[in-house]
Amino acid sequence: MKHLIRFDWAIKKLLRSKANFGILEGFLSVLLKEQIKIHKILESEGNKETVNDKFNRLDILVEDEKGELIIIEVQVDDQMDYLHRMLYGTAKLITEYMHESESYKNVKKVISVNILFFDLGLGKDYVYHGTTRLLGIHEHDELALSRKQKKAFNKSETYEIFPEYYLIKVNEFNDLAKDSLDEWIYFLKNEEITDRFSAQGLKEAKDKLMVMKLSEPEQKAYNYYLESLHDRASYYDSTFGRGLSEGLEKGRQEGRQEGLMEAYNKLMVGGMEAEQAKKLLGMGN
Repeated sequence: MKHLIRFDWAIKKLLRSKANFGILEGFLSVLLKEQIKIHKILESEGNKETVNDKFNRLDILVEDEKGELIIIEVQVDDQMDYLHRMLYGTAKLITEYMHESESYKNVKKVISVNILFFDLGLGKDYVYHGTTRLLGIHEHDELALSRKQKKAFNKSETYEIFPEYYLIKVNEFNDLAKDSLDEWIYFLKNEEITDRFSAQGLKEAKDKLMVMKLSEPEQKAYNYYLESLHDRASYYDSTFGRGLSEGLEKGRQEGRQEGLMEAYNKLMVGGMEAEQAKKLLGMGN
């Protein structure tokens, strides 16, 4: 077992404590490239309005001192429509924290941070950042805020109003830590923090996220979680792996039969007798 706790378990169990805010603040400050101070940890269940509506359960929801909402989601299992889930999560959160009588200018800024342990989409990088910018289709300029809007909204740029998305594809990281964010991603991937790492929050993480510091019930719960990850990985390999293998074999067989039939038809067109053509191609009687 590794000495440090997996971040995906810690974020659900340990990092909600105010005593551990420094760890999350360090990670967010490094990722967002500004000093983040956590005001409080919020809960989100999505205020399910109809029987067919979805809950919006989040791994952790942070409100910083500016009143902005930061979602941190850690996803271990492969999910093809995860981008849609990101969109749903931010949209649902905006409506949750908007009261009927409020002006639209009070819509909360939402930042969605997604730590993924599976490959999503096509791309060479391991960290992606998405914003909304409004560009002119004729003049190719970017729509800017007026002075009055900047003052009223306390924003400098239009994109600051809209949700922002961060995607960290942990498994795509090559383990070469070149900067503070890489040091954090190395920890996310390997559950290890080397002595040379100096990124904000990692020293505190190294001290507070040690497996040996867990209580006995916490250690049992953590061990159970690790076992469940192995079980899920095994199940995925057994179902998807077997399905892929069977699909490839079926494709090969169908391709072989198609090829044989094409050769047979050509031999027949060339004047060869049917029985002779079948024997030549090994197609039986």
